[in-house]
Amino acid sequence: MLLSQYTAYLDGRITELAVDRYAQADDGSVWYLGEDVYDYDRGTVVVSEGTWLAGRDGPAAMIMPGDPAVGQVFRPEDIPGIVFEEVTVKEVDTVVAGPLGALEGAIVAEELHLDGSRSDKVFAPGYGEFYSAHDGDEEALAFAVPADRVQGSEPVALAKVVTGTWGLVESTRLEDWEAVDATLTLIEGYWNEVSDGTTPVRIAEALDTALAGLAGATATKEVEAVTNAAVIVAQSALDLELRYRSVAYVDLGRFHLDAQQLRTDAANENADGVAAEVATLEWIRDRIAGTLAIDELRRVDGELAELRLTSAAGNLLAAADQAARLANLVRTLSVP
Repeated sequence: MLLSQYTAYLDGRITELAVDRYAQADDGSVWYLGEDVYDYDRGTVVVSEGTWLAGRDGPAAMIMPGDPAVGQVFRPEDIPGIVFEEVTVKEVDTVVAGPLGALEGAIVAEELHLDGSRSDKVFAPGYGEFYSAHDGDEEALAFAVPADRVQGSEPVALAKVVTGTWGLVESTRLEDWEAVDATLTLIEGYWNEVSDGTTPVRIAEALDTALAGLAGATATKEVEAVTNAAVIVAQSALDLELRYRSVAYVDLGRFHLDAQQLRTDAANENADGVAAEVATLEWIRDRIAGTLAIDELRRVDGELAELRLTSAAGNLLAAADQAARLANLVRTLSVP
């Protein structure tokens, strides 16, 4: 069985997390064995609607056929009163637009929802569920690993986009605007070196937009606005690092990123933001736990436990200090 972690954000804050369970049958079909769902409001779990487990609440469900054929019907979710989804295959062996160009061998299916509405869903080799849109919401993969992984080392310029962003954040906290402007110019130059035709389209667009937002924020010389904009730049840059680095390495970067966001929230007396970042850090911890040495994990867990208690008590100044220690700690950890 394979566990995956799905996280949804709104305006940079965690709104939902689901731990999904999958297994593959001998015929190549992939089966869905249940999910644990946590819906968040201001950093606190408020509901777990949609949680189900195969064998306890109902049967396992096929989520992807091994040899799809036109007209085939399957239900990825079918637990009465909890979840429902029916999929009918409409096209096979079709070509769709991918992160780096045309993708062959895709299938297009029609999805029937619990409310009776229908929408198309695209599956692609190496990606699984690739694209869907329903009721104004759109889900699309920017790219996937290992399907879009690049052979070779990470470009130095891309690494400098990430580290430059951390430096810009620290200069912003000191209100050293001359250093902020200089660092922004460097980051823009580094991005120009790597933003070519080999960069996944959605990531390139996101980084272009994020950098434009950062440039606009620096003109205001408002610490909160600049820091938040820098975090958005770092998010997209870390996404792009996945093409070159291990998932664990990038997750450490995300951990550091959310610790920085927590410090910003604490400085602005945003208790809800701090709570949301603590929850996010705890879930990232679960993703990196298996790659850390026992003593390293113990140190991270100890700091996280203290951070949880401090933030729950409303001591935002102390929470910011603990987040800074956590950020420094994760930068010393070694992962493949």
